[in-house]
Parts: sequence; C-alpha cells; structure tokens
Amino acid sequence: MFSDSLRTWQDAGDYWLFRGHRVFYKVCGEGEPLILVHGFPSASVDWQAIWPQLEGKFQLIAMDMLGYGFSDKPKDFDYSISAQADLVAELAEHLNIRKAHILSHDYGDTVAQELLARHLEGSLTFEIRSLSLLNGGLFPETHKPLLIQKLLMSPIGPLLAKFMNQKKFTASLQKICSDGMSFDVLDDLWQLLEYKNGRAVLPLLIYYMQERREHRERWVGALEQANAMALPLHLIDGVIDPISGQHLVERYRELLPEAKVTELQNIGHYPQLEAPDAVVSAFLAGLNEAQTSRREDRSSDNAQEPLVG
Repeated sequence: MFSDSLRTWQDAGDYWLFRGHRVFYKVCGEGEPLILVHGFPSASVDWQAIWPQLEGKFQLIAMDMLGYGFSDKPKDFDYSISAQADLVAELAEHLNIRKAHILSHDYGDTVAQELLARHLEGSLTFEIRSLSLLNGGLFPETHKPLLIQKLLMSPIGPLLAKFMNQKKFTASLQKICSDGMSFDVLDDLWQLLEYKNGRAVLPLLIYYMQERREHRERWVGALEQANAMALPLHLIDGVIDPISGQHLVERYRELLPEAKVTELQNIGHYPQLEAPDAVVSAFLAGLNEAQTSRREDRSSDNAQEPLVG
C-alpha cells in the first residue's frame, strides 16, 4: 500500500498510547531536543527532507497527531487544539523531555501557540527554549483558507470528504506550493490521508480554523508575551503561499516588530518540502542569532546555557 519512502519512515518510528489510541512517533539524533509539529492535512513525514540535516545537531522528536498519518483516526475523538497539545506535551513527558526547541508548520503552529501559552502560564511539563514557525494561520484575521477548507467546515463537509479523490487533493496542494513540491511527496500525503479512512475525520480536524477565532486572544497573546519576554521567536515563511504568505509576514511584523522573520522568495505553503536547505539554514541561523543576543544581554557568559549545544 505504501511507497518505499513511507515504509522507511514508518519502520524507523514507534507507537505510544494516548487516551487509548495509537500514536506514531519518531525519535532520532543526539543533542538538545527539537520537537517538530506537522500541519493539516499531512503528517510527520513532512519533515523527511530536513531530517538528515538536523539529526546530527538535535534529538529530533516528531509525531503524527491523532487523525493524521500513521496514527489512529477515531471518529469519536475531540480533535481540539487543546487535545493535540496534550498529546505533544504527554509524549514529551513520556520521553523525559524537560527542555525543547519547537519547529512547527500550519496546524502545528496553532498547537505550538497553545503549548507556548501553557509554557508562559507555568503549566507545561517542559520548557520551550525557542519557537520557529513555518507558514500557518497565526492570526485569524489574515488567514486565507482555500475554498475546499471552507467547504469541509460547512454542513456538506462529510459528503465532500467522502467523495474527495487524489486528483482533487493533489490539485489543491499544488495551488499553494511552488514547483519545488514533488509529485512523489503529494502521492505520499494522499496515501496517508487514505490510511485508516482519514478522509472521514477531515471535517472534525478542520474545526481548528474556528478555534483560531475563538481563542485568538490566548494564542496571539502568547506570541506577543513571549516576544516581550525575549523568548526566541522566528517566522520562516514561503511568501508566495496564498494562504499564509506575504500577508502573514506583514501582520507578523506589525504585531511582533522585534521578532525575527525570514522570507523565502518563490516558495509556497510547505517550505520544509519545497526548499529544505533554505529552511534548515534559516532555522539554525535564527537559533545562533538568538544565542548571541542572549549572551550580549547578560554579563555572566559562563552562566548562560547555550540555545544549541
């Protein structure tokens, strides 16, 4: 059923139970933990192109959240952002993670914003050392979803999901990506969507767009508070993305003028797959810059724990 690349990814991972459901996750590498949180409607395999370049520098932790990828896709689960944040936090606790960087994308950005809010409240079980965000709907007022996303949220959502086919799925993703997105990757994402009848839960998963509006004050406020506290934030954005491209960058700079931004020209919604080298370079440069800034801001360099090490 699966392509060779998907089988290889699955074979290198493991499973863990969350609220009675099997969750696929993958851990590899040594160094400081880096948690990678994928987007909608894909899975942890989104990180495959940058994985080899990062596993020599970090302990990488990636998971398929419930409803995605190789994980279970129950029809009676509460697919809230809060529940998915619980999943990430409890997996980190299961792996004895006490401090971690986070790199997130799309839907995963919203999960990361909830984790950040908990970190700032002191209720998260691990410390967030830095947060790097790829294209995603950070601000509901600037998010521009595709028509198919809007329809999935409507009363016809279940019917639309039932009759969705690979051709339409692929065409939707091609609209938001550059030519750097390969057909093989798109085929893998379709295979994972079909696995365990994942199309059936799409209308449940897509509710995150409504949650972004309902919890805007909490999730946008977390970014603003973290920025004010000088917690390293970094937006790495493919600016030709019609969903969360240049318009997201402009709003981000308006609300978080001190936070770091890297614009990736001629790149769309999936920078980690369209331009993996550029994403890794920007991500590492952002961490190094934040580390240098911290050292300059403190008089006791020897007491400063490096962000990367």
